[in-house]
Amino acid sequence: MDKVTEKSGMAYWKKIVILLCAGWITIWIYRSALAPVYPQIRSSLGGGVSDTALGSISSFYFLGYVVMQIPAGFLVDKIGKKRVLIPGFILFAIAALIVAMASSIQMIYVGSVLAGLGCGSFYGSAYSLTSQNIPADKKSFSTAIVNSGSAVGSGLGMILSSFLVAQQGMPWQTMMYITIVMIICMVIAFQAIIKSNKDDIVNIQAAEEAAKATKAEAPKVKEKVSLATLFQPKMLFAYILYFATCYAYYMIVTWLPNFLATERGFHGAAIGFSSSLVAFASIPGALFFSKLADKYLNKKIQFIVVLELLSAAMLLLTVQAKTSAFLLTALILYGFLGKLAVEPIIISWLGENAPAVGVGTTLGVFNFFGMMSSIIAPALTGSISDATGSKVLGFYIAIILLAVGTILFLLANLRKKQA
Repeated sequence: MDKVTEKSGMAYWKKIVILLCAGWITIWIYRSALAPVYPQIRSSLGGGVSDTALGSISSFYFLGYVVMQIPAGFLVDKIGKKRVLIPGFILFAIAALIVAMASSIQMIYVGSVLAGLGCGSFYGSAYSLTSQNIPADKKSFSTAIVNSGSAVGSGLGMILSSFLVAQQGMPWQTMMYITIVMIICMVIAFQAIIKSNKDDIVNIQAAEEAAKATKAEAPKVKEKVSLATLFQPKMLFAYILYFATCYAYYMIVTWLPNFLATERGFHGAAIGFSSSLVAFASIPGALFFSKLADKYLNKKIQFIVVLELLSAAMLLLTVQAKTSAFLLTALILYGFLGKLAVEPIIISWLGENAPAVGVGTTLGVFNFFGMMSSIIAPALTGSISDATGSKVLGFYIAIILLAVGTILFLLANLRKKQA
């Protein structure tokens, strides 16, 4: 066994995959737990809370999350993953407690911003770990396993929240306390498993030695990150594509349960179960397409473009569905083809185009652009609902953004090939 992996037992990169998958489960249980219980939150605050105000709970969370992306990415490159992750998750736990104890919508907003700041430590750390430790021929598939934690957490959050609160009548704060326990477990796991920044440097040096021994190209550890590199056309349009991808997904995550209840006649636990279909369907989709992307390494752009356009088509079918069966079929296909299926391939493509020592910074910029949509989509869709009485226009905005972002990304990469 080579020096980059563990000398005995499970390889370090496999431990990282399992750990990061669990991290996403924890984050997404928190993210998805509140949307199904908006009516209970409104009632507990004395009523008079509009859809725009409720949608802003998610927007404030993502505001904190987005603000943290570039600083966290920079800190990951400078001081290491563990030193960024553990304080971030401690803040996350404190924030969840603030939300649980809140007696006003403003206090929920404060907790949501802090939770976003805490969770914002995860993305750059997680995908720097995958980029630097997972073998190249397993990278897309392993990243898909990591990302499947998002789907599992989202589905569990919606189902548990709908069942425990909407159906069993437990306080909506119950889900916050469950999340706090999970966060504490993750902090302990981060401390026990993730290597220090010094160990990361040793691993890079070992990788260089192994590359020289096989006459392969050594990692470009001396390469610098520059604005020109970060914002060259192919990268800029990748950021725009990710913005569109995230816009559609976070609009769905935030408002699909309410859309099904108020505009399609779903009730009780059926709301959470139906909404979770998107998350659970994304797991086989992510694993299947990432496995193909690892097999056909030079076809990643084609995979990205086709999946993005198909997911836009599935959203169009969702809003045009006349029956519940047709609507659920469209949602399942959106999950199978959508964000969580295409994201591992985009991240893998990004890792191939990012400077080696600036992976954390590049991922931070990438996720900053993508997650900007998560601030806009929930509040904008809530405003559309208040103004029109329907969220259908929110779906159409997401569809248009997906189509435009995909075309721009394709054109940028076609120009690169021609050059």
